Amino acid sequence: MDIAALRRDTPGCAHRVHLDNAGSGLLSRPTLETVVSHLELEARIGGYQAAAQEQRAVEAVYEDIAALLGGRPDEVALFDNATHAWQAAFCALSFGPGDRILTGRAEYGSNVLAYLRTAQRTGAEVVVVPNDPSGALDTAALAALMDDRVKLVGVTHVPTGGGLVNPAAAIGGITRRAGVPFLLDATQSVGQFPVDVREIGCDMLAATGRKFLRGPRGTGFLWVRTEMLEHLAPHVAEIGSAAWDGARGFTWHRGARRFGTREMSCANVLGLGSAVHQALRLGLDDIGRRTAALGEHLRRRLAAVPRVTTHDLGSERCAIVTAKVDGIPTADVATALTRHGINVSTTVPGHAQFDTEDRGVHPLVRFSPHYYTTEDELDRAVEVLTLFLEKGQPR
Repeated sequence: MDIAALRRDTPGCAHRVHLDNAGSGLLSRPTLETVVSHLELEARIGGYQAAAQEQRAVEAVYEDIAALLGGRPDEVALFDNATHAWQAAFCALSFGPGDRILTGRAEYGSNVLAYLRTAQRTGAEVVVVPNDPSGALDTAALAALMDDRVKLVGVTHVPTGGGLVNPAAAIGGITRRAGVPFLLDATQSVGQFPVDVREIGCDMLAATGRKFLRGPRGTGFLWVRTEMLEHLAPHVAEIGSAAWDGARGFTWHRGARRFGTREMSCANVLGLGSAVHQALRLGLDDIGRRTAALGEHLRRRLAAVPRVTTHDLGSERCAIVTAKVDGIPTADVATALTRHGINVSTTVPGHAQFDTEDRGVHPLVRFSPHYYTTEDELDRAVEVLTLFLEKGQPR
């Protein structure tokens, strides 16, 4: 990668050290121009007219997302965020008394709330699979739990609060052998390293555009394996997902688009397409190698700072790095970094309920570099943190 050229094409790099890509990545100039250009077209000729003019470009977004995931365009549905995409898949499943939903300790907070609500309404049971010694989901324990009661395995690939990469392909092998649906939350992984649905063996995958894909906010997508469609009943029927049969019935649209809606931000969709196209052009293998190396570089540097402890689990880890400073509130550490133009975020206990129950380490400072981040920027963040601690902050 030509990092200097990528940074020149990323306006935000000129003003901040952006280490919050797990929250929202920086838009590239081509993506920004794509969004603005379409909004200007809408202003000139009208929203529906602009959408009709760019219909082929919109279709190309489905094709590029399919290429990104190793699936087919008709297996992709577009949404305004990953939560709605994930909920569309989850709510299309049926549960009853005694049914089991298996998940891991790294599961994202919104997913957990959906599981708990479904358990309250239906009598289903939420079972949290224990971690292995490294802190990843224990696949042996998962395999031992598989029986006729299990109706779903729902796993977050990379948690919101740490650098862990769960063994998605091993999980997929277990679920495929058992004939149990596997819903993968890939919100933090798609765009950060290669994610191939065929290799993983998941049946449904939800992701966002705004994080490591560097797309605009207000974008997300769902991938559904074609063979899974007959086992799903979409929760929402509307003119974007189904067609009236002329009498008192309707038929679902073909493929995953039966989960989508008619109204969408065409400008955002095209911006998402621009971001996905850039990721494909750069190559996810190269992106994955660089992001992982940046994460390890930052962990090594932070580990050498007195009173700082990193808290990332797993034997395989990614670019997300979480840390805590002994004796100083996490919010104060994040504020100090922000004052020096370094964007970070903090983890929230309620966004990782099962992990919080297990470890009780949240909130943590979350650093999340991306491929356009430089090692000098990471060193700068560590330097600012070190100077902050040397000022004699209370223990």
